[in-house]
Amino acid sequence: MEPDLLTKFALSTVLIVICVAIHGTGLFALDKALRIETSEERHSRISALSVRGVLFTFALVLGLIALHGIEIWAYAMLYLALGAIHGVETAIYYSTMSYSTVGYNDDLIAHGWKLLGAFESIAGMILLGWSTAFFFRFLGRIEARP
Repeated sequence: MEPDLLTKFALSTVLIVICVAIHGTGLFALDKALRIETSEERHSRISALSVRGVLFTFALVLGLIALHGIEIWAYAMLYLALGAIHGVETAIYYSTMSYSTVGYNDDLIAHGWKLLGAFESIAGMILLGWSTAFFFRFLGRIEARP
């Protein structure tokens, strides 16, 4: 039985709100974890070629990837719980493709739930953009010194 439009919109909305909450909380935690502690260091820049600069960037990238991974898994688990996709690997694959807006193959999801994948693409685009803005703001702390 195909779900009605209201159910699709409700589930999409709930998952988008959950992902925004995960993302906002995760970015807040990353901000706190990577914040330069002393006021003297806050006004100086970290050399991009220093060990500290490389570790800073590495931690930031891994943190952002982890956040997106959690969000992708949330959608994948919903697809499995709904019976919209069969198999964990297929659900993660479809979710990753939708979240990243690649949108490779709609044949993997039950016809009645395709709209959920489209909403995942919208959420993914916004959350990836949010991460990009956050990433560039933090990279502003790193500057190669002459």
